[in-house]
Amino acid sequence: MENANNNAVALQNTHVKLLAFDLLSLKPFPSHSSESSPSFSRRGIPLSLVETLGTVTLRHLKHERLLRFIIDDGTGCVPCVLWLNDANSPSVVRRRRHELAARFVGVVKIGAVARVRGRLSRYNGGVQVRVSDVVAERDPNAEIFHRLDCIRTC
Repeated sequence: MENANNNAVALQNTHVKLLAFDLLSLKPFPSHSSESSPSFSRRGIPLSLVETLGTVTLRHLKHERLLRFIIDDGTGCVPCVLWLNDANSPSVVRRRRHELAARFVGVVKIGAVARVRGRLSRYNGGVQVRVSDVVAERDPNAEIFHRLDCIRTC
Protein backbone atom coordinates (compact mmCIF):
# COMPACT_ATOMS: atom_id res chain seq x y z
CA MET A 1 0.00 0.00 0.00
CA GLU A 2 2.85 2.37 0.81
CA ASN A 3 4.34 1.80 -2.64
CA ALA A 4 1.03 2.84 -4.27
CA ASN A 5 1.03 6.06 -2.21
CA ASN A 6 4.62 6.80 -3.26
CA ASN A 7 3.68 6.28 -6.93
CA ALA A 8 0.72 8.64 -6.55
CA VAL A 9 2.92 11.34 -4.99
CA ALA A 10 5.57 10.85 -7.68
CA LEU A 11 3.01 11.27 -10.49
CA GLN A 12 1.60 14.41 -8.88
CA ASN A 13 4.75 16.35 -9.85
CA THR A 14 5.53 14.63 -13.17
CA HIS A 15 4.34 15.41 -16.68
CA VAL A 16 2.27 12.31 -17.46
CA LYS A 17 1.87 11.42 -21.14
CA LEU A 18 -1.81 11.08 -21.99
CA LEU A 19 -3.91 10.69 -25.11
CA ALA A 20 -6.75 13.18 -25.54
CA PHE A 21 -9.33 10.47 -24.84
CA ASP A 22 -7.81 9.81 -21.41
CA LEU A 23 -7.09 13.46 -20.68
CA LEU A 24 -10.66 14.55 -21.37
CA SER A 25 -12.05 11.78 -19.14
CA LEU A 26 -10.10 12.84 -16.02
CA LYS A 27 -12.14 13.37 -12.87
CA PRO A 28 -11.62 16.22 -10.38
CA PHE A 29 -9.61 15.03 -7.38
CA PRO A 30 -10.44 16.50 -3.97
CA SER A 31 -7.66 18.75 -2.75
CA HIS A 32 -6.78 19.04 0.93
CA SER A 33 -5.56 22.61 0.54
CA SER A 34 -7.76 25.44 -0.66
CA GLU A 35 -4.70 27.26 -2.06
CA SER A 36 -3.35 24.46 -4.22
CA SER A 37 -4.19 24.25 -7.88
CA PRO A 38 -6.92 21.81 -8.85
CA SER A 39 -5.92 18.20 -9.29
CA PHE A 40 -7.50 15.50 -11.36
CA SER A 41 -7.35 11.75 -11.04
CA ARG A 42 -7.00 8.83 -13.38
CA ARG A 43 -7.76 5.45 -11.87
CA GLY A 44 -7.59 7.00 -8.41
CA ILE A 45 -4.11 8.48 -8.90
CA PRO A 46 -3.90 12.29 -8.66
CA LEU A 47 -2.42 14.11 -11.66
CA SER A 48 -1.73 17.79 -12.17
CA LEU A 49 0.88 17.92 -14.96
CA VAL A 50 0.42 16.40 -18.42
CA GLU A 51 2.10 16.06 -21.78
CA THR A 52 0.25 15.52 -25.03
CA LEU A 53 1.18 15.55 -28.68
CA GLY A 54 -0.90 16.16 -31.76
CA THR A 55 -1.87 18.49 -34.57
CA VAL A 56 -2.91 22.07 -33.89
CA THR A 57 -6.45 22.35 -35.28
CA LEU A 58 -7.58 25.69 -33.86
CA ARG A 59 -5.62 28.79 -32.87
CA HIS A 60 -6.93 32.03 -31.40
CA LEU A 61 -4.65 34.85 -30.18
CA LYS A 62 -6.64 37.15 -27.93
CA HIS A 63 -5.39 40.74 -27.50
CA GLU A 64 -1.79 39.68 -26.77
CA ARG A 65 -3.09 38.32 -23.43
CA LEU A 66 -3.59 34.67 -24.21
CA LEU A 67 -3.31 32.12 -26.94
CA ARG A 68 -6.01 29.45 -27.09
CA PHE A 69 -5.44 26.42 -29.26
CA ILE A 70 -6.60 22.85 -29.66
CA ILE A 71 -4.42 19.76 -30.05
CA ASP A 72 -5.95 16.80 -31.91
CA ASP A 73 -4.20 13.45 -31.51
CA GLY A 74 -6.79 11.33 -33.28
CA THR A 75 -8.54 10.23 -30.07
CA GLY A 76 -9.97 13.65 -29.22
CA CYS A 77 -9.26 17.36 -29.04
CA VAL A 78 -7.47 18.91 -26.05
CA PRO A 79 -8.13 22.59 -25.29
CA CYS A 80 -4.95 24.46 -24.35
CA VAL A 81 -4.36 27.99 -23.10
CA LEU A 82 -1.06 29.87 -23.01
CA TRP A 83 -1.18 33.00 -20.85
CA LEU A 84 1.12 35.59 -22.34
CA ASN A 85 0.83 38.15 -19.55
CA ASP A 86 0.48 36.02 -16.41
CA ALA A 87 3.28 36.98 -14.02
CA ASN A 88 2.56 33.94 -11.82
CA SER A 89 2.84 31.43 -14.66
CA PRO A 90 5.73 29.01 -14.08
CA SER A 91 6.88 29.38 -17.67
CA VAL A 92 6.98 33.17 -17.42
CA VAL A 93 8.86 33.22 -14.12
CA ARG A 94 11.70 31.07 -15.48
CA ARG A 95 12.22 32.83 -18.79
CA ARG A 96 11.86 36.25 -20.29
CA ARG A 97 8.18 36.72 -21.05
CA HIS A 98 8.43 38.42 -24.43
CA GLU A 99 10.89 35.92 -25.88
CA LEU A 100 8.88 33.01 -24.56
CA ALA A 101 5.56 34.34 -25.85
CA ALA A 102 6.96 35.12 -29.29
CA ARG A 103 8.53 31.68 -29.59
CA PHE A 104 5.42 29.77 -28.47
CA VAL A 105 3.07 31.85 -30.61
CA GLY A 106 5.35 31.11 -33.56
CA VAL A 107 5.32 27.36 -32.87
CA VAL A 108 1.53 27.07 -32.56
CA LYS A 109 0.34 27.14 -36.16
CA ILE A 110 -2.66 25.36 -37.60
CA GLY A 111 -1.55 22.03 -39.05
CA ALA A 112 1.69 21.92 -37.06
CA VAL A 113 2.45 18.88 -34.91
CA ALA A 114 3.27 20.10 -31.41
CA ARG A 115 4.24 18.58 -28.07
CA VAL A 116 2.50 20.42 -25.23
CA ARG A 117 3.33 20.26 -21.53
CA GLY A 118 1.39 21.99 -18.82
CA ARG A 119 -0.83 21.99 -15.77
CA LEU A 120 -4.37 20.69 -15.80
CA SER A 121 -7.10 23.21 -15.02
CA ARG A 122 -10.85 23.54 -15.27
CA TYR A 123 -12.62 25.89 -17.65
CA ASN A 124 -16.35 25.99 -18.39
CA GLY A 125 -16.82 22.62 -16.70
CA GLY A 126 -14.16 20.87 -18.76
CA VAL A 127 -10.48 20.02 -18.56
CA GLN A 128 -7.88 22.19 -20.27
CA VAL A 129 -4.10 22.42 -20.25
CA ARG A 130 -2.46 25.61 -18.96
CA VAL A 131 0.59 25.47 -21.16
CA SER A 132 4.09 25.83 -19.74
CA ASP A 133 5.98 24.57 -22.80
CA VAL A 134 5.26 24.00 -26.50
CA VAL A 135 7.68 22.39 -28.93
CA ALA A 136 7.23 21.81 -32.66
CA GLU A 137 7.71 18.13 -33.35
CA ARG A 138 9.69 17.35 -36.49
CA ASP A 139 10.19 13.62 -36.04
CA PRO A 140 7.64 11.83 -38.27
CA ASN A 141 7.52 8.94 -35.78
CA ALA A 142 6.84 11.11 -32.72
CA GLU A 143 3.06 10.70 -32.80
CA ILE A 144 3.32 6.92 -33.02
CA PHE A 145 5.90 6.76 -30.21
CA HIS A 146 3.80 9.07 -28.04
CA ARG A 147 0.74 6.88 -28.57
CA LEU A 148 2.74 3.73 -27.73
CA ASP A 149 4.13 5.39 -24.57
CA CYS A 150 0.59 6.30 -23.51
CA ILE A 151 -0.70 2.78 -24.13
CA ARG A 152 2.25 1.24 -22.30
CA THR A 153 1.77 3.39 -19.19
CA CYS A 154 -1.98 3.01 -18.93
